[in-house]
Amino acid sequence: MLVLARKRNESLMIGNEIEVRILDLKGDVVRLGISAPSSIPVYRKEIYDQILKENITAASLDISLEDIGKNISTN
Repeated sequence: MLVLARKRNESLMIGNEIEVRILDLKGDVVRLGISAPSSIPVYRKEIYDQILKENITAASLDISLEDIGKNISTN
């Protein structure tokens, strides 16, 4: 892990396309601004973890498209 010290309005670059800027510091809260191409998703870690969990759950379901079609046609 790379650890950097930055002050308000200073930035760091991730690759050539992602800039992370320190916007504000209040107590133990840091406000970050992230500039990245729209093709690169940016998530808070807790949201990213939830997405992964839901993807794993969906991938483990034992339901085929044929079964879904049968349920739709019988209703």
